[in-house]
Amino acid sequence: MKPDPHPPRSQEIELKLALPGSDPSGLAKRLGRIPVLARRKPTHQHLHNVYYDTPGQLLRQERVALRLRRVGSDARPQWLQTLKTGGRDDSALSQRGEWETPVPGAALVLQALKATPWESVDPDGTVFSTLVPCFVTSFERTKWLVRRRDGSVVEVALDVGQTVVGDKSAPICELELELLAGQPAALFELAQQIASTIAVLPASISKAERGYALAQGGVDMPRRAQPPKLTPDLPLPEAARRVLGEMFCQFTCNLDALRTSDDPEVVHQARVGWRRFRSAWRLFKPALAVDALPPWQALQPLLIFLGELRDLDVARTDTLPPLADAYTAGNARRAQAWQAMTQALLHAAHLQRKSVRYALEEPVVGAALLATTQWLEGLSARPAPEDARVEVNLPLRHWAKRRMARLHEQLQRALKAADKPDNLHRVRILAKRMRYDIEALRTLLPKRRTQRWNQQAVSLQMRIGATRDVVQAAVLVAKLEADRGLVEFLRGVTVGFAT
Repeated sequence: MKPDPHPPRSQEIELKLALPGSDPSGLAKRLGRIPVLARRKPTHQHLHNVYYDTPGQLLRQERVALRLRRVGSDARPQWLQTLKTGGRDDSALSQRGEWETPVPGAALVLQALKATPWESVDPDGTVFSTLVPCFVTSFERTKWLVRRRDGSVVEVALDVGQTVVGDKSAPICELELELLAGQPAALFELAQQIASTIAVLPASISKAERGYALAQGGVDMPRRAQPPKLTPDLPLPEAARRVLGEMFCQFTCNLDALRTSDDPEVVHQARVGWRRFRSAWRLFKPALAVDALPPWQALQPLLIFLGELRDLDVARTDTLPPLADAYTAGNARRAQAWQAMTQALLHAAHLQRKSVRYALEEPVVGAALLATTQWLEGLSARPAPEDARVEVNLPLRHWAKRRMARLHEQLQRALKAADKPDNLHRVRILAKRMRYDIEALRTLLPKRRTQRWNQQAVSLQMRIGATRDVVQAAVLVAKLEADRGLVEFLRGVTVGFAT
């Protein structure tokens, strides 16, 4: 079989979903009972994929993926070579270039990459000669083809298997909705029908990215803020989409990692992602259409559980350990009481982590996250409300300066009234907003003034937060019915921090 020397240009438009809490062995049957899929006969394939890169991971740096796929049995395999170019990495909806070509066997074919973007990566063939296998994905795919009355065609694919790098492996259990004809809205409409029955999570990380992460020991690692670089020529709605999209991606990526990770930092970064997102929404809100917001109220139980888990994690890992020696002071009975309290906090955190995972398994949560993903995708295309036209038409740099100046004024007014606990809490909230929004708009703001304002916000947040953490730790320990003397000790520490 000779490879096609001129493979056609193709664009893959796909919505990727993780499936929290689902038993992989029964997923195909559960999906097959959903009304939109129940009338369609599924097909089954076993797919074995080898991904290639240079030893220095040049392709990864260029946001290119190259794989060799074996379809079918060992006895009669079909081989496909696929080149993918990276699109945005901040959304579960991906739009990437894809070129797939049949090849004769289990070896890459340079000729099959002709007339593709490979020529810009490797004009003289030297990169191709250094390619080596990096990782393998092997999974069972169950597919349904959904043809809709509006003419759209969507392929729904359930993939269950594993990624393998040397002696390390990680499970694959995800749903991919690929648009074969029609508009991307069809993907979201179909996904919402699935989400009404089965819990889903928007997933922005591809199989290739997870393979690289596994090779580097980083699967389900915390995702930290990665603010996009904004340029002054961007329209305001597009700037909002980029900023909000990155923040929401931080939130959902950490929610995905929370399904299997016990790392307290994953919880922390999930909450940071959501707080950054809400802060930026308040920043951009006056200039954007707000008539149809996603159902964020459905996320409230999950957010409460995350907050309670974070309080437990902070108390047991950050706030209380430095106080242990001061309390025990070589006293065996006190040391025993402290150890009992520590174990009680650990057990409470374990139970609370289960509550977070149970919340992720609620279909209403996935439906709200999907609705937010779709809302973000259309954000830059919505016309601004009449009363915001003047602000939207401002140059982006000028708009950013004005908005941050207003927020800084709010913070200064709150500081002048910070003589009561409630007012101090408002200062902390405004300091966080100041910090998050400066990070998001940093490339548009004056450097010196921005640095000064950011330092003030960070200092206020840390100082007020430290006091709040001690108070919260004392409250948690009291709820655990810990040793009375220990509780009184922590209350005394709290008074000391407050003064």
